[in-house]
Amino acid sequence: MIPRYARPEMMAIWDAQTRFRIWFEIEAHAADALAELGVIPAEAARTIWDKAGDAVFDVARIDAIEAETRHDVIAFLTHLAEIVGPEARFVHQGMTSSDVLDTCLAVQLSRASDLLIAGVDRVLAALATRAHEHKHSVRIGRSHGIHAEPTTFGVSLAGFHAEFQRARARLVAAKAEIATCAISGAVGTFAQIDPRVEAHVAAKMGLSVEPVSTQVIPRDRHAAFFCALAVVASSIERLATEIRHMQRTEVLEAEEYFSPGQKGSSAMPHKRNPVLTENLTGLARLVRSAAIPALENVALWHERDISHSSVERGIGPDATIHLDFALHRLAGVVEKLLIYPERMKANLDLLGGLHNSQRVLLALTQAGASREDAYKMVQANAMAVWSLPSPRPATALLDRLLADSQVSTLLSPDHIRTLFDDSHHFAQVDTIFARVFG
Repeated sequence: MIPRYARPEMMAIWDAQTRFRIWFEIEAHAADALAELGVIPAEAARTIWDKAGDAVFDVARIDAIEAETRHDVIAFLTHLAEIVGPEARFVHQGMTSSDVLDTCLAVQLSRASDLLIAGVDRVLAALATRAHEHKHSVRIGRSHGIHAEPTTFGVSLAGFHAEFQRARARLVAAKAEIATCAISGAVGTFAQIDPRVEAHVAAKMGLSVEPVSTQVIPRDRHAAFFCALAVVASSIERLATEIRHMQRTEVLEAEEYFSPGQKGSSAMPHKRNPVLTENLTGLARLVRSAAIPALENVALWHERDISHSSVERGIGPDATIHLDFALHRLAGVVEKLLIYPERMKANLDLLGGLHNSQRVLLALTQAGASREDAYKMVQANAMAVWSLPSPRPATALLDRLLADSQVSTLLSPDHIRTLFDDSHHFAQVDTIFARVFG
C-alpha cells in the first residue's frame, strides 16, 4: 500500500503494532476465561495483563524471531514471553494459531467496516445537499449516450443517493457477517479448550461466536465481505463516470473544482481535467480485484490449508484502504462540484425539441392513429430536424409538426403546442424525492 491513496485512520488498523495489540488482547482475554474456569492460575492471568497490557511490542524483534521460526504467531508468543516472564507458559492454552489470526482479522475488518460506513455517510450527505440544491435544475437525460427525455440534475443525484443507501446497507450486513470469533482449537472441536473461552473472547472483542469453525472461520464470510466492497466500488465508479462525462468540453454541465494554482497539463496551460474522478475509476478497479481471489479462498482443503493466507494479507488492507480513500475522495468531489444549470438547459435545447417526440407519439395514438402510423409520422419529422445544422431552432420539431397535414388532421395546433411544455416531464419530481429522502 502506498500513502498516496490511503488515509491514516484506515492505515492504522493494518499497522503491525495494531495487529500485535489485537493478538495480545485475544490471548489475554482467553487467559482470563481460562482462569475463571480454573484451567490456569488467576494470578497468571493478572500477570499477563500487568506485564504486557501497556506494552509497545518490538516489531523488529518479532520479525527477527520469525526469520528463524518461520511462524508469525510463534514469533509473537516468544516475544510476549520475554515481556511477561514465566507466567507466559499459560498463554495460548489449547489454542491454535488460526484462533488468533482469524479472530484478529475479524476485528480488523469490523473496524475497517466502521470507517467505510462513515465514508458512505459522508457521500450520502453530500449527495443529499446537492440533490436538493438542484432539484429543479433541468437537464437532458441520455440513453446510449444520446439525448432522450428531460430530467433534473437533482433527480440524477437522488438516484445515486438511493444507490449509496444500498451501499451502506451492504456494508452493515458485511460487517455483521465478518465479525465472528473462533477460539476452537486445532480442528474446531474444542478438544483442548472450553467453548466458554471463545464466548468470552468474542464478547470482549465485539464479535459474535462462529457457530461451526474448522481450524479457521469459513471463508464464505470473507468472500461476501469483499464482494460487498466490490459492489460499493462499482457504485463509486458509476458516479465518477457520470461526472467525467459531464466535464467533457462538448457537454460541460459540471466539473470538478479546480483550485487556485492547480495545473491541468504540463504541456497545455488551458487544461482542466477530471483527474479525481478518473482516479476513482482506477481505485474501483483495484477494490474489485479483491473479489475473485476472495471467492477462490472459500474452497480450502479439509479443515484448513494456507492458500487463503497470502491472499488475505494483501486484499485485507489493500481493498479497505483503497475503498476508504475513494469514498472520501468522492464525497469531496460532490461537495465541491461546479454545476452549470444554464449549460444543462442549453444542451437540452440542442436538438430543437426532439425530446418531446414520445409525447407527440402517444397523443397521436390517443387521437386514433395506430402506433405504427403515429411512429412513422413523428419519426419522419424528427429525422428531418435531426438533419438540420446545429444549432437547431428551439422550436424546430414543433414547427414541422404544425405544418404536417397528417398530424394536424389528428391534433389541433393548440394541442400540439401543449405537448412541448417541458413542465410535464417534472410533475413527479416530488414523488421521486419523497421515495429517496422520505
